[in-house]
Amino acid sequence: MATEIRVPTLGESVTEATVGQWFKKAGDTVAVDEPLLELETDKVTIEVPAPAAGTLAEISVQDGETVEPGALLGSISEGGAAAKAKDAPKEEKAEAKPAPKQEAPRQEAKGDMPPAPSARKLMEEKGIDAGEVDGSGKRGQVLKEDVLKAIEQVPSAPVSARAPSGGADEAREERVKMTRLRQTIAKRLKDAQNTAAMLTTFNDVDMTAVMELRKSYRDLFEKKHGVRLGFMGFFVKACVQALKEIPEVNAEIDGTDLVYKNYCHVGIAVGTDRGLVVPVVRDADRMSLAEVEKTINEFGRRARDGKLAMEDMQGGTFTITNGGVYGSMLSTPILNAPQSGILGMHRIEERPVARNGQVVIRPMMYLALSYDHRIVDGKDAVTFLVRVKESLEDPQRLVLDL
Repeated sequence: MATEIRVPTLGESVTEATVGQWFKKAGDTVAVDEPLLELETDKVTIEVPAPAAGTLAEISVQDGETVEPGALLGSISEGGAAAKAKDAPKEEKAEAKPAPKQEAPRQEAKGDMPPAPSARKLMEEKGIDAGEVDGSGKRGQVLKEDVLKAIEQVPSAPVSARAPSGGADEAREERVKMTRLRQTIAKRLKDAQNTAAMLTTFNDVDMTAVMELRKSYRDLFEKKHGVRLGFMGFFVKACVQALKEIPEVNAEIDGTDLVYKNYCHVGIAVGTDRGLVVPVVRDADRMSLAEVEKTINEFGRRARDGKLAMEDMQGGTFTITNGGVYGSMLSTPILNAPQSGILGMHRIEERPVARNGQVVIRPMMYLALSYDHRIVDGKDAVTFLVRVKESLEDPQRLVLDL
């Protein structure tokens, strides 16, 4: 008896994934819950474990193919015989019929008829699967004009604007296919630019008070809570305070409605070797500073290990991104749609500033708030940033809820 391996539920608003790689091949023995393959979605990489122990009898989809939730990935048999029995017909079939030219198996046509020869040739040239084209011929056959129509509906790829390299230069170039996560990051960021009326406002903050507070209580804080006292916890709490006063920054647009969130789920952008991920600190407005720091520390560790779950990155209402860890002095962060606000942190740098008529040296940081001007007015955006600045320059405000 065979046990089916299917694509798990991918999470809210995630409708498809790409098969990253199989860790096993047909005929291999597997243990229950042993990782079989890796799926890449637009938000996270998921390992699919074996639902049962036995032998990997069949692999139904190959690396690079796109699958939907519930789709069949393969099957596991109780013993090795089943796998060999399943492999045999495949080998006979392969001998009887030449393998297709394409590297990866393509989807079958949606209709009962195979695509017309001219249509199939064009799809092979353009790298289009028959299953992606709606056929208008008899019994759903895909015709050449159907393929041309499908090509017109696909947005032009950015690479189309690239000038060809010379012969000598081209030989020294390396072409690598973008991961699904990187493609989705690019698409989402561009969609945010095209959709929102995005604007950025700036301010600077004197980090003296926060730095002195950290220095005074760093050891005691770590001893009691088991986690280091960082800067991000202060920024999360300062933003939460400001979001309560300026709820538009914590809201989103849904059609012709404004949706105000009476809770604060703060996303923390984390850079990994696979790309940018944004785990969400849920109900940050109900957390203590120590709870926020523990949550961020755990997310950071799991992000580096590739262990973030889909639910860890869903439902954010506001985002904080820290380019300062990479040395950024100033930037204009792009909104994490459909959110209406994102705060950019930058490096702390000693600069001369005027205090009480005297020029003094202070550890200063530039802050940038990008916001959707369709819902957030300029006055509210500036006020939000001023409130964050006030909380950081006088951290007692966070304790007193001022």
